[in-house]
Amino acid sequence: MSHQMADEATSAPEIIARQLENNAERCQQIAAELQATPPRTIMMIGRGTSDHAGVFAKYLFEVGCGVPVFAAAPSVAGVYHRTLKLEGCLAICISQSGQSPDIVQQAELAKAGGARVLALVNVVDSPLGRLADEVLPLHAGPELAVAATKSYLASLSALCQLCAYWQNDHDLLAALNELPEAMRLAQQLPAQLKADQLQGLQHCVVLGRGFGYAIAREVALKLKEVLSIHAEAFSSAEFLHGPVTLAEKQLCIIDLQIDDEGGTTHQEQMQGISARGAKLIQMHVPVVPHPRLQPLVLMQRFYLDIEQAARQMGLDPDAPPGLKKVTETR
Repeated sequence: MSHQMADEATSAPEIIARQLENNAERCQQIAAELQATPPRTIMMIGRGTSDHAGVFAKYLFEVGCGVPVFAAAPSVAGVYHRTLKLEGCLAICISQSGQSPDIVQQAELAKAGGARVLALVNVVDSPLGRLADEVLPLHAGPELAVAATKSYLASLSALCQLCAYWQNDHDLLAALNELPEAMRLAQQLPAQLKADQLQGLQHCVVLGRGFGYAIAREVALKLKEVLSIHAEAFSSAEFLHGPVTLAEKQLCIIDLQIDDEGGTTHQEQMQGISARGAKLIQMHVPVVPHPRLQPLVLMQRFYLDIEQAARQMGLDPDAPPGLKKVTETR
C-alpha cells in the first residue's frame, strides 16, 4: 500500500536541512540586495497551499521587517488583464510546480508593472522559474502525493531563512540550524489529532492567532482535501466578531497554540470560546529554539496525524477523489 503523503511529510527535516545549507549563499545575496534597496511593499502570489505559505510570509515580513505585505488576486491578471503599478514592490511567487498559468501570468504582469519577482519554486526549470528575477529553490524533490506537505514546510523554512539574513537576525539563523532536529522530535510525539475525534464530523473551525492563524488556513485545507470535512480557518480574535455564536451549537474547534507574543491572548480567548460550549481539539508542540519556527514543527505533527487518521477512516490520503497534483487555472 502506498504511503506517499506520510513518507513525504516524514522527509521534511532532511529536506529542510539540505535546503538551508544549499540556499545560504543565495539567500545572503538576495538579502544584501534587499538591504541595499528595501522594497516598499511585498506582494505574495500563490494558490492553495502556496497561498497559505503567503499568509505566513505576511506575518513574518511585517513583524520581522516592518514591510507591508499583501496577497495578489490572480484573477486581476488572469481574468481582468490588469497590470498594477508596482514600482518598488517585491513580488514573491510560491509554487511547487511553477506551471500554473494564472500564477505565471500574475508574475509576468507584476514584472511588467515594475515589481521585482522572486520565485520560491520546487521545479527551478519551470515557466515561473525562468521568468523570475531571482529564484530561491525549495529543494523538496518530487512531490507525488496530491496533498502537499514537504513543499509547504520547505516554503516556510525558505521564507524564514530569507527574513533572517535580510534582518541580520542571528537568533533566528541559529534556531534554523536546530529546526530539522525539532521536526524529527515532533514526529516522535503522540498523535494529537485522532480518527475517533474526526469520525462522522462534517464541519469544524480551525483557530489560531498571528502565526497560529497563518498555519490555520493550511490545516483547514487539509481537512477538506484529505478527510472531506468542511473546515474554516479564523483568527481567534476575528472569530469573536460574530462567528463565536456557533460555539453554542457544540461546534468542533481545532485550537492551534503557538507560544509567541500572541499566545497568552489566544489562550484566554479560547477559554471563553470553550465556556460557550465548543468542543476543543488542542494542537501544541513543545517550545522550539525560536517562536517563529514553532508553526513549522506543529505542521510537521499535523501532517502525520491527518494522514494516519485518513487511513483509519478508510480514506486514501495520497489520492483524494476529484483532485490532481497540478491544478491549472486561468
